[in-house]
Amino acid sequence: MAATPTVSHRLQFRKSAESTEPPQQFSIDPPVLRAPRHGVVTLFGYGIKISVERGHLMLEDGIGADRHKWRFARVGHGLRRLVVIGNDGYVSLAALRWLADQQAAFILLERDGSVLASTGPAPGLDDARLRRAQALAFHSGAALQIARELIENKLAGQERVAREILKNSTTADTIARFRKALATAKTIEAVGLLESRGAAEYWSIWEGLPITFPRSDVRRLPSHWCAFGSRKSPISGSQRLACNPVNAILNYLYSLLEAEARLAASAMGLDPGLGFLHFDTKARDSLACDLMEPVRPHVDTFVLEWIGRVGLKRDWFFEQRDGNCRLMGPFAAELSETSSMWYRAVAPFAEWVTNTLWRTIRKSNREPAPPTRLTQSRKREAKGRSAAPVQRVVRPEGVCRLCGKPVSPGSGVCASCVPTASAERLSKAGVAGRIAAHTPAVHARIAAAQRRIATARANWDPASQPAWLTEEAYRLRIQPLLCEIATSAISTKLGVSWMYAKDIRIGKCRPHPRHWVKLAELVGVSPGG
Repeated sequence: MAATPTVSHRLQFRKSAESTEPPQQFSIDPPVLRAPRHGVVTLFGYGIKISVERGHLMLEDGIGADRHKWRFARVGHGLRRLVVIGNDGYVSLAALRWLADQQAAFILLERDGSVLASTGPAPGLDDARLRRAQALAFHSGAALQIARELIENKLAGQERVAREILKNSTTADTIARFRKALATAKTIEAVGLLESRGAAEYWSIWEGLPITFPRSDVRRLPSHWCAFGSRKSPISGSQRLACNPVNAILNYLYSLLEAEARLAASAMGLDPGLGFLHFDTKARDSLACDLMEPVRPHVDTFVLEWIGRVGLKRDWFFEQRDGNCRLMGPFAAELSETSSMWYRAVAPFAEWVTNTLWRTIRKSNREPAPPTRLTQSRKREAKGRSAAPVQRVVRPEGVCRLCGKPVSPGSGVCASCVPTASAERLSKAGVAGRIAAHTPAVHARIAAAQRRIATARANWDPASQPAWLTEEAYRLRIQPLLCEIATSAISTKLGVSWMYAKDIRIGKCRPHPRHWVKLAELVGVSPGG
C-alpha cells in the first residue's frame, strides 16, 4: 500500500509543477512623460488609477493585460482637462489636489456619455449677492432676458446650419421667423415653445442625412446605421440611448459641452443648478443646460463637417444587446480633445449671464461688474489697471486742513480758505479739463475724425467681407482671443485711439465689421481655424 503523501510532499510537488510553466507576461508600458493633445487626456477601460507619486501625477488605464501608464510633472505638463470614461477604478485625494493646484479640470463620464462629476479650479468669483440675484431672476425680469438671448443665439446657429451646410433655405427661413418672434415673447414658456418649434423644424431636415462608411464596412453594419433617422431614440423615446453612430457622437459631445458649461458657471460664481430655461429638477444642472443651448449648433457643425470630411468607421462603434450604439474607447478619447473648443464657445455666454444678473443687484450694493475670468487670462487686464490704494491723512479735529486755523467741529476749512478749497474741488472734478476740451481747435479735430470715420463706413462694401466672418464668428472666435493681444497692437492695426482699442480688447464695444478682417489676422483666426 502506497504511503499517503504528506503536506510537505504535496507542496514540493506543486512547486515543481508550477516551475515548469512559463510566468504570465503582461503588456504594461512604463510610465512616460507625454504632452497631452489640445490639453486633454482621456482615460477609459477598467481598473483606472489616478494618483500622485513623488510630485508627479500618475495615470493608468486599459483593458485586460493591455495597460498604459502616464506621468506628468508639475511644470510644463500642458494638462487642462482629465476626462475619465467609466466608473471602474479610483482617484486619490492627492490627485484631485494636484489637478486643482495646476488649474486643470476633472470630468467623469458614464459609459453612456452622461456626466457623473466635474470639478475645476476654485471659483474666481464668490459673491453671495450674485447668487441671490440668480435666484431672484424670475422676479427681476433677468430670467426672461437671459432666456431670449440664449435661444436667439441657438436659433441663429440652427438657421446658419440649415442654410449653409444642409442647404435647406425653406427650413432656414422658418427658423428665422421663430427667432424674430422671440422679441414679442412675454414669458419663459413662450420662449421655450418657439425653441421647441424651431428644433422640430431643424431636426426634420437631418432625418434623410446619409452616413458614409468604407465599402468594406457596409456589409457588417446594421441597416439603420446608414442614415441619421430621428433625433429621438426608439429605445428610450428621448435623445438618450442612441441607436445609430451620429446620434451617439452628438450625445457624447453634448455631454462634454455640459461639463464645460458647468465648469464655466462655477468659475463665474454662479450656481449651476439654478437655471432659467430648464426648470429645477433633481440631479440636473439646469443652468449648465441653459448655457449649452446657444453652443449646440457649433457641435452640430463640427459633426457634419467631420462626417463630410472623414466619414465613419465600423471599428469606432459597437452595438449593445438592446440596440444602443456606443463609442469605442479610442474614438471617444479622440472626441474628448474637442473640450477646449466647447469651453471657449460657452465662456462668453457665461460671462454675459453673470453681467446681466449683476445689473439687477440693488443700487446701494452695486459695484463695477465682476471682471471676466473665462475669455481673458488675467483679472487685472480684464478690468483695467487698478487704482493705487488711497492713503488717508489723519488730521486733528477742529483745525482747517489748509491753513491750520481753529474751526468749528465738522468743518474742513475756515471761511477764508473756502474759495481755495472750492477751486481745488472743481479742478479735481475735471471742470478745467472740460473747458479745455471745448476749444475751437479741439472741435475741429473731432469733426475731422468723425468725417474720416463716416467716409470709411460709407466706402466699405459688405460684399468684400469673407462669408465665414459673421457677427457670431467675431463674438465666439475672435473676441475671446483679443485679451492676449496688446492694446497698442490693436490701436496700430486698426488706426484707432488707444481708449477705443482698449474697449475693443475687453469686449466693452464691438467694432465696425470693416475691422473684423484685421482683428482676425491679428489673433490668427482663419476660416478653418
